Amino acid sequence: MNVTSPASTTGVLLAGGAGTRLGLGPKALLPYRGHTLVEVLAKTLLDGGCHEVVVVLGAGAEEVRRATDLAKYLVVDNPEWASGMAGSFRTGLAAAADGHNVLVALVDQPGVTPAVVARLLAAHRPGRVTAAGYPEAGAAESAFESGHTAKLRRGHPLIIDAALRAEVAGSAVGDAGARRFLTAHPGLVDVVDCSDLADGADVDTKDQLRLLSDQPPN
Repeated sequence: MNVTSPASTTGVLLAGGAGTRLGLGPKALLPYRGHTLVEVLAKTLLDGGCHEVVVVLGAGAEEVRRATDLAKYLVVDNPEWASGMAGSFRTGLAAAADGHNVLVALVDQPGVTPAVVARLLAAHRPGRVTAAGYPEAGAAESAFESGHTAKLRRGHPLIIDAALRAEVAGSAVGDAGARRFLTAHPGLVDVVDCSDLADGADVDTKDQLRLLSDQPPN
């Protein structure tokens, strides 16, 4: 599935987490569909329509490089990965091609599909941020019962317009990427319902490892 975006967009896959709570080594190397999470998610961004993909490594970067085939992508390291996601976020945005919009995705969200990426690319408007939206916990059931539309929570992937890249990167601190910017500028954010395509769940704990076996093929 190769979808051409009307505006050039670089995918940035944040794959620097150590997976401390899982105790299984870097999240990037978790097995998924016969490959690793980082390989599958990088291909997802490319297949969904990103012009190119930047993969940001951190914990166990050399091990990840040796154990994976990431030759199609620009792979960069964040040596300060332990200080929080912001460093990897800034590293990825800086490595993306000048003038490109940037689609940021997280390596621990195996449910993201090329269709999610394509929907966000198609919905993006110049000068804005476009984020995948998923129902708040329990919201889908209550909305169905009341006949109302479920309230969406903002999630990943998200597209940062080229015109906003520098400001968004400058706002990133600690374990937050674009969060401070998005909170300060809600009027610039378009949330696109992707709940029919993915659930936006992260693989953070051992009970969530089931997400690596329950997902259907792309």
